[in-house]
Amino acid sequence: MNKRIAILATDGFEESEFTSPKEAMEKEGFDVDIVSLKAGKIKSWDGDNWGKEFDVDKTIDQVSAKQYNALVLPGGVINPDHLRTNEDALVFVRDFFKQSKPVAAICHGPQTLINAEVVKGRTMTSFPSIKKDLENAGALWVDKEVVVDEAFVTSRNPNDLPAFNDKLIEEIKEGKHELQHA
Repeated sequence: MNKRIAILATDGFEESEFTSPKEAMEKEGFDVDIVSLKAGKIKSWDGDNWGKEFDVDKTIDQVSAKQYNALVLPGGVINPDHLRTNEDALVFVRDFFKQSKPVAAICHGPQTLINAEVVKGRTMTSFPSIKKDLENAGALWVDKEVVVDEAFVTSRNPNDLPAFNDKLIEEIKEGKHELQHA
């Protein structure tokens, strides 16, 4: 069975945290859809400035977690700030946890997971500036390049992308984890 993966992002995602996992998953033969809040194109953030634009495959109102084998949330500061206030995006995220499917988030990406209320009791990492937010939401935060907690993969920053991509692909290949929960 071919694996179909959703990358949920909107304007202001960190470009490398989007392109690197996407390329790694496509190299494995996975089908990857860019899911966003709006149709058309979304614009990345690359270091200190706006980066490239990418075509959106599906809008959030056109998709369901049932259609995908896994979810990836790239970071960036602007991107998760918009996603975490969109109820459709939060429902989409929660459904991956309810369906015991792999979810991966890097850098500031876990901010969306806080609002989706899926981090309580989970061991994870992130960009250090949101450590306290995650702890306040009930997560056990650790400072490691990649953390896996029952098909839930998190990393700190773009320097962690090789380890993040390896674990992401490993978890997608393993599939559903019954202990993965909302």
